[in-house]
Amino acid sequence: MPWFRKKDQKIEPVPAEERVVRTENVFVRCEECGEHLYKRELEDALQVCTKCGYHFRMGAYERLAMLFDEGHYAELDAEVTSADPLEFVDKKPYTQRLKQAREVSGLSEAIITGRGKVGGHRVFAGAMDMLFIGGSMGSAVGEKVTRLIESAIKENGAVVTFAASGGARMQEGTFSLMQMAKIASALGTLDDQRLPFISVLTDPTTGGVTASFAMLGDVIIAEPKALIGFAGPRVIEQTIRQKLPKDFQRSEFLLEHGMIDNIVDRREMRDAIIKLLDFMMNPDINRDQPSVPASQSQHSQIRFPL
Repeated sequence: MPWFRKKDQKIEPVPAEERVVRTENVFVRCEECGEHLYKRELEDALQVCTKCGYHFRMGAYERLAMLFDEGHYAELDAEVTSADPLEFVDKKPYTQRLKQAREVSGLSEAIITGRGKVGGHRVFAGAMDMLFIGGSMGSAVGEKVTRLIESAIKENGAVVTFAASGGARMQEGTFSLMQMAKIASALGTLDDQRLPFISVLTDPTTGGVTASFAMLGDVIIAEPKALIGFAGPRVIEQTIRQKLPKDFQRSEFLLEHGMIDNIVDRREMRDAIIKLLDFMMNPDINRDQPSVPASQSQHSQIRFPL
């Protein structure tokens, strides 16, 4: 806002109450440390606070652009969207919730999938988005993930997923729960073909997504301080009638107890995934090797240098 303006060929001062600097959409407040961050600087840091390292939530399209070489990829199965098999109604019809979710998020579904190169390797990746009904997994999400895996098998590529979900979508009932077994079966076939699956857990990863493909990766990586679990802490405390440990269900707790393989800062995530792909896509390792029991698998024996 200028402090002076021209009026009738005369320059006069602007009243003090109008001398306001417009900062809307210029600064973002960090939820962890309270610092006000310049939005452009935050975007350059991949939505990670430059003061304390807090990881803001990130959209699905941004995730894929961050992963693929030069941000280039071909989106897959964009036409696969949710239906309303149960004609479900709570406070409003499910069809209306879907419409609102598409308007709010700008997405057609809670996961975006794509095909491209990562460090020169052929990769099929999917990224979930909390803005679409809490990143919940319904029939369409399950179908897109399954097709993603099947495409990787067909083209001899790796699979990478970024989980961000509140769990299975209740409006689709058993149809949504069926997706857990459906995806797990496809991953079994991927494993038979000795093709890698890297699972990245972000905040939050809960419910049916955690209980299925998110925890089935050959390598499981999490972002710092991400909430990861099945049932919520409050439900668990009420069930077992005990106070849970500090930071229970956070990435650091899971790493300490052997539930995940590593915690990686988002700004280093792409490089870490490329290192894993360089190792796992090595034909000398992945081809013409005899099968080994799960207890002796590479996943259980090797600590990957992330």
